[in-house]
Amino acid sequence: MSQIDIISTDNRRLGWGVAALVVAGNMIGSGVYLLPVTLAPTGSSSLIGWIICGIGAVTLALVFGGLGRLMPTADGLSDFAAQGLGRFLGYQAGLFYWGACLVGNVAVAVAAIGYLAFFFPVLKEPLWGALANLALLWMTTAIYALGTRSAARFGAISLVVGLVPIVLAIIAGAIAFDGQTFVNSWSPQDLPLWQSVPASLAIIFWAFLGVESAAVLSSRVKDPARDVGRASVAGVLLAFVVYVAACVAVFGVIPAGVLAESTSPFADLVARVMGASVAGLVAACAVVKTTGTIVGWTMTGGETARAAAEQGWLPRLFGGKETGRTPLTNPLMMGVIMSALLLVSVQPSLGKQFEMLIGVTSVLTLCLYAVCSLSLLRRAKSMTHKVLGVFGLVFSAFAVVAAAGGYVAPSVLFFVVTTIAWFWVRDRKSASVAT
Repeated sequence: MSQIDIISTDNRRLGWGVAALVVAGNMIGSGVYLLPVTLAPTGSSSLIGWIICGIGAVTLALVFGGLGRLMPTADGLSDFAAQGLGRFLGYQAGLFYWGACLVGNVAVAVAAIGYLAFFFPVLKEPLWGALANLALLWMTTAIYALGTRSAARFGAISLVVGLVPIVLAIIAGAIAFDGQTFVNSWSPQDLPLWQSVPASLAIIFWAFLGVESAAVLSSRVKDPARDVGRASVAGVLLAFVVYVAACVAVFGVIPAGVLAESTSPFADLVARVMGASVAGLVAACAVVKTTGTIVGWTMTGGETARAAAEQGWLPRLFGGKETGRTPLTNPLMMGVIMSALLLVSVQPSLGKQFEMLIGVTSVLTLCLYAVCSLSLLRRAKSMTHKVLGVFGLVFSAFAVVAAAGGYVAPSVLFFVVTTIAWFWVRDRKSASVAT
């Protein structure tokens, strides 16, 4: 595929409403569908973690809104970091976010197959599950290859479909809610809150990854100075309401011990209250929504890679021949890398694979959020932006420190590798400028 083969980029820009749906769509479905399983050891006390992460996510949404207002010409997160903190941190921000998109997309695919296993139990087996994941990743990569506007529309439509199972689960939870079940699941491991809640924050914050989506697509929205902030805050608030209601519903009906063995918690919840046929509808809608989430994250990762390639930080296969234009080699390379990540992360159960992937993704992205908050603090002209920068930085650092070491170690290794690569990238770019 040559560099002259270009993905369609419709001249019409995204409005803040569509961008908000992309933000919410990248969050809802990437976080809520399988997350109750990984939070089962924390139990219903994870509600406290949801509230903490919700406050942090709103703060970060305001941070990105501030960055969009101060740097309306920036092309994605790496440019926000570069304009505020210099080329090295801009380079690191771009690669960290790109890596998080790739790993996170694989995790969302695992969640999708978990719900597809409701219909085809054989997909619970590692081999068949991996093959189904590969097929799903390549199908969604093809949708992104059709163009960024097509991908955004598909994500918005899938969000509407994806809300069906969550709404049904919330209704089922309201009907069958048992206060005693919720209380009994408060702390399954009998740990004090100061131990159980902080350790779950990296996992919980996975559900809010996507708050930056409007900022990543800043070059694609109509009025970045205004629309990035609006879309970010609106998307986060929608997701937060959904998450809290869903958390209470699940833990109020399904005991934590039973929940830990599930691959489709919302379908299981609805089946207990409304019957297997309605549960089948829930599982089908969840598959559609997670598919839309993968499309949204593939687009987000692809646009990040394009911006990084234009700045000389990634090979020109990802972009760079024409500024603002994405070559077809971009989604093809994305598909190859995600396939490799999927195969090397295969675990005995979907739940374990999902937990490992989201932990690594959350830490990678939180490090990026800290850099963006620092960039806002550096460029801030008003006290409001300075305060937002400080709070965003403190929250991101706290969430990373609270994460288990097993999630932090891959991020440290990634930083070491990208730092070593920086010297080659810097020298190569300097040479190209000299010529």
